Amino acid sequence: MTGHHSWGYGQDDGPSEWHRSYPIARGNRQSPIDIISAKAVYDPNLMPLIVSYESCTSLNISNNGHSVMVEFEDTDDKTVISGGPFENPFRLKQFHFHWGAKHSQGSEHTIDGKPFPCELHLVHWNARKYATFGEAAAAPDGLAVVGVFLEIGKEHANMNRLTDALYMVKFKGTKAQFRSFNPKCLLPLRLDYWTYLGSLTTPPLNESVTWIVLKEPISISEKQLEKFRTLLFTSEEDQRIQMVNNFRPPQPLKGRVVRASFNA
Repeated sequence: MTGHHSWGYGQDDGPSEWHRSYPIARGNRQSPIDIISAKAVYDPNLMPLIVSYESCTSLNISNNGHSVMVEFEDTDDKTVISGGPFENPFRLKQFHFHWGAKHSQGSEHTIDGKPFPCELHLVHWNARKYATFGEAAAAPDGLAVVGVFLEIGKEHANMNRLTDALYMVKFKGTKAQFRSFNPKCLLPLRLDYWTYLGSLTTPPLNESVTWIVLKEPISISEKQLEKFRTLLFTSEEDQRIQMVNNFRPPQPLKGRVVRASFNA
């Protein structure tokens, strides 16, 4: 990974400035993107996505100053995704969220120009091919991220355990134990997806991600989303800045093709 520059989502350190420290920000396979559904190419050879999270071991929940993240034990292939466009299984490393200050924005990917209020990212790495997450994160086929849109609707019962834990990680740099949470409960019933080659959406912005963006959103209540907005970008001793609008806007497609696992 490159040297640690400070970056964020503010006026002076936000996405439009990232290219100064991370020139790859203007690369050819940057994420997120706006997925234009009519231009996505149905690929009958794409396999169904298989999510094998049966024996997953969540470790902790933390506020890294950019998002809230839940980390997993990734020492074996117990918790993987496979199928889809992948030859190898990819191990779950962590998941995190991006959200807005109001419901009209928040997601990183957009569909036909429309944002959702929140987006969940489940980050996986290719442990068959690479020895460590860091090595995978630097390789063009090293990471697989599943993106799930969240919309406002009825309460998501399984999300309560997570939103109820957010008060423990209100400040940047805080971490709390968060055991036996299986993120399979956060996935929609149907796993139809779009897939394309992209990048991390936060610095260092490595172009190492095969994206799987699920078509079907999940719904959470307004109250549940409000709990995300109580988090802070700042640590306890700093002046408080509410953690909202922690998303990167869509990046140019630059000739990439988005494939769909379903026939629209």
